[in-house]
Amino acid sequence: MAAPPVALTIAGSDPSGGAGLQADLKTFHRHGVYGMSVITLVTVQNTRTVSAVEILRPALVVAQLEAVLSDIPPAAAKTGALGDAAVIAAVAARLRGTTFPLVVDPVMVSKHGAALITDNAVQTLVSDLLPRATLVTPNLAEAERLAGFPVADVAAMERAARAIAALGPPHVLVKGGHLDGAAVDLLWSEGRVTTFSAARIDTRHTHGTGCTLSAAITARLAAGEAVALAVAGGCRFIRNAIAGAPGLGGGCGPVDHFADPG
Repeated sequence: MAAPPVALTIAGSDPSGGAGLQADLKTFHRHGVYGMSVITLVTVQNTRTVSAVEILRPALVVAQLEAVLSDIPPAAAKTGALGDAAVIAAVAARLRGTTFPLVVDPVMVSKHGAALITDNAVQTLVSDLLPRATLVTPNLAEAERLAGFPVADVAAMERAARAIAALGPPHVLVKGGHLDGAAVDLLWSEGRVTTFSAARIDTRHTHGTGCTLSAAITARLAAGEAVALAVAGGCRFIRNAIAGAPGLGGGCGPVDHFADPG
């Protein structure tokens, strides 16, 4: 049997399985990609709340990263919640010189409102990690923080994508799930703008949507798709995953990681 494509996630752990590296690995598998993971932080959470976040030592994070990179080189990788400036700097330093596509999901706050990155870490993310990224996938709040101005409509999403691209990454996907009306995602790809629009699905079960979308894109990049095609396919997958959410948990439940990858 031919070896499958390999993808790596560098992210936090969600014991309820809806977000973080657990969601990433499920999404990789659904796309026929072999998944590896490096844990950056541990959360205590479920669909209702996050009650604790413990960030791992940078040396331990880098040791995990060194172990997988030296043995099973990935065809693409993604980052999720990294926690603090020290971890971000350490991960960025180890990834320097690697050539595989890197998707940076700049996770800052959980669906429950818990901070997943320290205040002083954002500048390190910008200075150390974004220049290595192939694609960055901020939601509206993250785009505002990275671009430095309010992002509340599609025109502002384009300006923010352009501003974030100026920080280093050639491709930026600003996710508009919190816009009023239809859900619109905007891809800035080396100066070209593409929008992906879909009718809004009335559901509270959207836990892990950002992780799942970025993981789907990463899986498709690992399989050899170009960025624009990978983003389009990832957007289709997350729409299917939200529509088929299994209704688990008493709060903001997970999406359907068995959804059709398209």
